[in-house]
Amino acid sequence: MRLSDVLSKPPQKEYLQVDGFLQGKQGNIGQQVNLSVGNIALNYFCIKCDDLRTYYSKGKLTSIFVDKNTISVDAVLECGACKSCTQAWFIIHSKNDITSIAPEIRIINLGRHLSDDVAIHSSKYGEYSLLLDKAELAYSNNLGAGAIIYLRKIYEKITIYTAQQMNIQYDQYENGNPKNFRELLEKVDEQCNIIPPEFKRNKYDLFRKLSGLIHGTCDENLGLQYYEALNRLIVGILEEVSNREELKSALTQLGIDGGGLNE
Repeated sequence: MRLSDVLSKPPQKEYLQVDGFLQGKQGNIGQQVNLSVGNIALNYFCIKCDDLRTYYSKGKLTSIFVDKNTISVDAVLECGACKSCTQAWFIIHSKNDITSIAPEIRIINLGRHLSDDVAIHSSKYGEYSLLLDKAELAYSNNLGAGAIIYLRKIYEKITIYTAQQMNIQYDQYENGNPKNFRELLEKVDEQCNIIPPEFKRNKYDLFRKLSGLIHGTCDENLGLQYYEALNRLIVGILEEVSNREELKSALTQLGIDGGGLNE
């Protein structure tokens, strides 16, 4: 396995052995080395192409030694179709001397600077896609609390949006936020079924978990630990709402009563 194979996959907790790629280098702090390890290939949503595309690293990959076990790698990635570009950088740690013949490595940080033409998620969820991207970027930069804030914001906004679409009345503050989110969530889900059946009984527990992580009952590391599971549940809610709206649109086009969607 080459280094580019590891960098082309989501970061893993396990160390993976790769072919040596820094043999003969001194490994002095700040030493810069060009790498010949193949191309990195990462998938992003290309806004120009309006589709999921593979972005390939262009030119030479550059690494800088942090110490004998850690390096950073910078890459410019280009869309294989329209040639739009974006940037990514990696902090890579090795169990042993990273200049050895077969180092065992893992990515401990993946940083991304998305250009205007690139997104992590498709535009399927509208404004919520942008919030999902922000959550993912915070998570990839080890900002657990920041990532969780965006997930909770999605939960709040999609619930309020649905309430407004269904003309559901609720007590709110001057800024429009509900005074009792639990009560609003119950009303919305009762009329619109926005929560997947797998956790419908515990829908408010999800909001409470998100809030607890934000308000300091858990540390930053717990936010990172729970992020992927929480993100999956939030995406599940967006899927329910998206499917509902697509079904309503299809029924309207066919002139069929869609009243059953409100049950």
